[in-house]
Amino acid sequence: HGSDLGRKENIFKECVLSLCISGRRNVLFIMADDLRTSLGCYGDQVAKSPNIDQLASKSQVFLNAYAQQALCAPSRASMLTSRRPDTTRVYDFTSYWRDQSGNYTTLPQYFKSRGYFTMSVGKIFHPGISSNFSDDYPYSWSIPAYHPASFIRSGVHSKLTTGVNTSEYLSLYPLENMTLAPDPNVPKSLPPVAYNPWTDVRRREDVQKLNISFPYGPIPKDFQLRIRQHYYAAVSYVDAQVGRLLTTLDQLGLADNTVVVFTSDHGWSLGEHGEWAKYSNFDVATQVPLIFYVPGITAHREGFRESTFPLIDILTHSDYMRRNVVELVDVFPTLSYMAGLPAPEPCPDVSLQEELCTDGDNLAYTFRHRERGVEAEAISFSQYPRPADTPQENSDQPDLEDIKIMGYSLRSWDYRYTLWLGFNPKTFQVNVTDVHAGELYMLADDPGEDRNVYSDLDHSGLLRKTAGLPRAS
Repeated sequence: HGSDLGRKENIFKECVLSLCISGRRNVLFIMADDLRTSLGCYGDQVAKSPNIDQLASKSQVFLNAYAQQALCAPSRASMLTSRRPDTTRVYDFTSYWRDQSGNYTTLPQYFKSRGYFTMSVGKIFHPGISSNFSDDYPYSWSIPAYHPASFIRSGVHSKLTTGVNTSEYLSLYPLENMTLAPDPNVPKSLPPVAYNPWTDVRRREDVQKLNISFPYGPIPKDFQLRIRQHYYAAVSYVDAQVGRLLTTLDQLGLADNTVVVFTSDHGWSLGEHGEWAKYSNFDVATQVPLIFYVPGITAHREGFRESTFPLIDILTHSDYMRRNVVELVDVFPTLSYMAGLPAPEPCPDVSLQEELCTDGDNLAYTFRHRERGVEAEAISFSQYPRPADTPQENSDQPDLEDIKIMGYSLRSWDYRYTLWLGFNPKTFQVNVTDVHAGELYMLADDPGEDRNVYSDLDHSGLLRKTAGLPRAS
């Protein structure tokens, strides 16, 4: 805001121009917080996101990208190291991977080691213990992370700072036009261990006044509509800030030499399955936007100005969208390669001692071909910890020592298959014979993941696929 944005733009100009001299591609990595795929370019008919949609029109858009855990610190640590949570051993807000597991190289650290000047503005790593109270500086960044006091914090308890006219964004979504989630009730077949009781939302003062019963008591419908209205307003606010960044990039003459990545750490439930916030393995909590703008590859025109960057309907322009099932651990190797650096090598089966390797795939092949070959089934892996078989006050954010069960979820084009397995927080071992519950959703007939057919179908073939679950041994 104001002078802070001006200072940021000056720093941005100085740092990025120094890279232009070397002939390398610059990188602008934009990470939203708690943003699901409620964007026009992802087919959401409610969202008003013209700037992100415009970026998407000149980018490669991954329509099926998934986070490895629907919680800020674990997801960001996993994405930025390209290691899964069972390798980083970060499942909560009180663990730092360099202390808990290994001295793993991060994405910005890798670029820094190759001569890049790296800087963090706002929330890239989750602040606090999970990034050593330093946003992983000096490992990952050339200068300390920039957190001006005027920046807006994310989260359900955050308040907008002065200078932001919230009514402008709320007016984009009249309350009388808002609708409830298509599946606002808790599915009868949902195992209790899988349910997210959205404890952090319940702690809000305005929600406490509603006197909602724990754990399944629904939020009144009129209040649900207000939550959904405010979420979409926040989406449009974020979109406006993305537009400011892209305009600055264009004004500096850097749009033709800068890779832009836009993504989020995880999704957000807006009443689907009777749940709110994140903290689950459902699509609404794990699916994220993932957009790569690569000059000369995804776009041959220069600039982000409207005159040179016309809006294209991403849903009808197949050259720009990929339906491949991909993961956030794929970002590190893909971005490295698309920026002109060697992609890290795949991790060996046992990789706790490997400082630099990737649990993800280099998605560069998707920039040349439409889809992965049919001979290889694409599957994403997500997981979420629970303290007990039934919803508890800490079911949404259990500390490491309280984790007793780990829900491992496989997501393909056709199904989501989840096993809730016994977990030992002292040894970090999973017992695949200790099955507490299971979920199976056949997505062709049940895209909302509302009908659990785990007990109705033979899923022995899917069970064998759990051999690929990280550390499920």
